[in-house]
Amino acid sequence: MRLDKYLSSQLNISRSDAKKALRERRISVNGETATSADLHVDPQKDVVSADGRIVNYKEHLYLMLNKPSGVVSSSERGVEQKTVIDLLDEADLRPGLFPAGRLDKDTTGFVLITDDGAFAHQILSPAHHVPKTYIVTLQREVREEEKERIEQGLELDGERLLPAELRQLPFGENKYEIVISQGIYHQIKRMFSSFGNEVLALDRVKIGGLSLDEKLLPGEYRELTEEELDLIRNG
Repeated sequence: MRLDKYLSSQLNISRSDAKKALRERRISVNGETATSADLHVDPQKDVVSADGRIVNYKEHLYLMLNKPSGVVSSSERGVEQKTVIDLLDEADLRPGLFPAGRLDKDTTGFVLITDDGAFAHQILSPAHHVPKTYIVTLQREVREEEKERIEQGLELDGERLLPAELRQLPFGENKYEIVISQGIYHQIKRMFSSFGNEVLALDRVKIGGLSLDEKLLPGEYRELTEEELDLIRNG
């Protein structure tokens, strides 16, 4: 990989800024000052440093974010509304980051942000049926026949949904845990709306087998480990 491309991808800077840093002799490779942008480096073997700090190579980035209400699940920056990408520190920004699976503006909880399109497709594709778990607060209690229809596979606007899991929680009024393995537009809100029941609050707490880190406050995030990525993949 060319050194300027390495620096650009890992430091979230332009190629021209990478070349400027090289001209200013702020970059070293294996302890030796580097000035050539077209110097080829091996990300698995060579040690690249910028301003004396090692720039560890990561092919992709995977972040767990606790999305607050009022923030849009979008990768666009500079738009009028605050997006999940706007919540990231400058040091963690890199080209191509996007939320893998969107939450409505007023829905809170676990958002996975990555630049790995193949991984995102794997967990979002209907063929893989990766489950997503939510805590939903409803206007009223779910009737037994409604619960049965949800768990058998509700028909919504002519489309038969996959069976979902629903259980009432022992805390809070009309709070339920619901597990779905699809992601059609406004699915949970539309499911309950079909029964004349309004969703008052919706919080995603789990993707696959990985739960949202309880230590993350709304708006906070952290990087995921390989073990945690496997929990997402394997449900």
